[in-house]
Amino acid sequence: QLVESGGRLVQAGGSLRLSCAASGGTNALGWFRQAPGKEREFVAAVRWRDGVTYYADSVKGRFTISRHNAEITVYLQMNSLKPEDTAVYYCAATRYYSGVVSDYSVRSSSFYAYWGQGTQVTVSS
Repeated sequence: QLVESGGRLVQAGGSLRLSCAASGGTNALGWFRQAPGKEREFVAAVRWRDGVTYYADSVKGRFTISRHNAEITVYLQMNSLKPEDTAVYYCAATRYYSGVVSDYSVRSSSFYAYWGQGTQVTVSS
């Protein structure tokens, strides 16, 4: 089970932090987003065992994904937000015994077995 929180309306240039609490073990946790009329896209992911992180080019340098090991919680710190960041943000988790976590695999939604309900982020111009 994944429970997301933190989405809200914010002005362009502002910051938000999303949280996702997971129950059970995982190999990787990721964030995806889906804007109206668009396909779901990869945002960021973290490999659980060592904290290696992966980012979409569109958010690199602005967003930071981090994890809290003991609580199996992942965060997405979003800075310098732009109107094009407006979307429903979804947290996703792999099974504990998933395939190899790599820069390629984490970008595919099919790599993840569990999904949260989504949290709305709206960035006004």
